[in-house]
Amino acid sequence: MKKLILAIALFSSVLAAQAQTKTVPNQPVDKAPTEQESLAKSYLSQIMGVALSATSNMKLFHFVYDWIGTPYRFGGNTKKGIDCSAFTKEIYSQVFNLDIKRNSRDIFSMVSPVSKDDLKEGDLVFFKIHSRSITHIGIYLGNNRFAHASMKGVAISDLDDAYYAKYFYKGGRVLSAFKGELGMTGETYEEKN
Repeated sequence: MKKLILAIALFSSVLAAQAQTKTVPNQPVDKAPTEQESLAKSYLSQIMGVALSATSNMKLFHFVYDWIGTPYRFGGNTKKGIDCSAFTKEIYSQVFNLDIKRNSRDIFSMVSPVSKDDLKEGDLVFFKIHSRSITHIGIYLGNNRFAHASMKGVAISDLDDAYYAKYFYKGGRVLSAFKGELGMTGETYEEKN
């Protein structure tokens, strides 16, 4: 008798569990991948203030978007807090498969200088803020905008903003000579830019 009651209880609990479980049939995908990419580009363009083209590096823009708002912490290198050179190093590691140096002055030694007018998406921007040496670094996104870890956290700023225009030093593009030393894997920087 106990076995029969146990079997009925087990059977009713299985029925109850099935009744509570919602099965969602496979939803047809309305939008083609290219339309979804277009929507993502449009959204990121609006958020970041940069016109994304068909050749834009979406991995770069997604990476920056994921980090926006991360607090600034000198010497930090995680989402709990990060500084400008660690943020740039992380972008180059995750987006361009390049392991660049950790300090903004050391990174500058790895680039060929680029004028402000010749900056391309993925180039580096260097600043001398209240100093004779480089004290700040960011990554150029296009449309005079750059991503960086500022004292307010990871943000996107405009090179024409009075503060950044005053302290802008130079732009830079990672030298081909360093790419072999840096452990390039996968796509090269030029292929992405």
